Amino acid sequence: MSQPRVFQAHAHITPFFTRAHQVAALFLVTATFFLTRLFDQSFPPSSCYLDHVRPSPNVNLHVAKTNGAGHVLWPDRGYGSHLSLKIYVYEDNEIDGLKELLRGRDRSISSNACLKGQWASQVKIHRLLLESRFRTRKKEEADLFFVPSYVKCVRMLGGLNDKEINQTYVKVLSQMPYFRRSGGRDHIFVFPSGAGAHLFRSWATYINRSIILTPEGDRTDKRDVSSFNTWKDIIIPGNVDDGMTKRGPTIFQPWPLSKRKYLANYFGRAQKKVGRLKLIELAKEYPDKLECPELQLSGPNKLGRLEYFQHLGNAKFCLAPRGESSWTLRFFEAFFVECVPVILSDQVELPFQNVIDYTQISIKWPSSLIGPELLDYLGSMPDYSSWQADKMLVGLRSRVGTMLYNASINVGASEESKAISPVH
Repeated sequence: MSQPRVFQAHAHITPFFTRAHQVAALFLVTATFFLTRLFDQSFPPSSCYLDHVRPSPNVNLHVAKTNGAGHVLWPDRGYGSHLSLKIYVYEDNEIDGLKELLRGRDRSISSNACLKGQWASQVKIHRLLLESRFRTRKKEEADLFFVPSYVKCVRMLGGLNDKEINQTYVKVLSQMPYFRRSGGRDHIFVFPSGAGAHLFRSWATYINRSIILTPEGDRTDKRDVSSFNTWKDIIIPGNVDDGMTKRGPTIFQPWPLSKRKYLANYFGRAQKKVGRLKLIELAKEYPDKLECPELQLSGPNKLGRLEYFQHLGNAKFCLAPRGESSWTLRFFEAFFVECVPVILSDQVELPFQNVIDYTQISIKWPSSLIGPELLDYLGSMPDYSSWQADKMLVGLRSRVGTMLYNASINVGASEESKAISPVH
């Protein structure tokens, strides 16, 4: 027979919200209200107002400039005309290992030796920031931190191997308290080649939150994981030979369209890439329309700097297929020989796409349709030798300034083009 259960008297449970809690909550609400009013009175009125509300005449509002169509013009369309920014540039002697990333293990590689090829943008951006009006020498007031490194050049010249690059980067980052403070979110790195941040093998562990400047926005042909994140990283122009971007006469002056021999050309190595191989075969079938020699990097058939740009500028259209990665330097070189770029890379991202309307100064063609139809299309553009050509060439000339790294250079770029770069 079961034992009868004995019921105990209910213990008294203190309510969660007591009168003391209610009084405290009321005090908190009241204090928040008065503090908010206090802060509102401490700052000038906001410049954001509805159309039917007139701003105070004592408030100096900046009104964005627009064109006839109502579109916001530069610089307001991009970074704004009142950019306030402080950038700290790390000195090579303040962190152990930084000199190795700049000059190699024995510190024998000079920065001038790295002022050529694709990797030169690492040096040029570093030098621009050293002279920039946005530079600060106080870490505590910096909005962003620039980490100088010439590892692409150093690697190519034998100054560091891949393992040494990885180890040195890790050592350098471990000595940066401001990097640890933000998880690297406010630190900037430049990786100027198709390899992107993959030059630093452990990038995903250490700098996946940092800002990366690179001409490479896609690595789908190399790795499953791309180091480029379109939400935080920035696509920069590829570095073009200084002989074509210097002040004054360049090594090659663009020829009139009427004197150009070919409809289109492609100068580059095949690299076993389908698109490039298709162009080489197409040139064999239409040699009078398409010039497409195998580019030699050494030996007696290697083209000199002048010869290369002479050939590049001997066509109306410069074809720019993807190579090891989605971007190609020929797209940027085409601007300086006034040859209309034809992009044959489906995944490519271009610099300043939110500012430059590339449909006005270039043509994008599906890489899967490289064949006779491409040449037919280029050849059928209405009266290309006059109106269409002039329209595109005017656009090319106005955008040349956006592809330069030397702040002192002026090759007729418009004020809008110059305003795109916030560095100097």
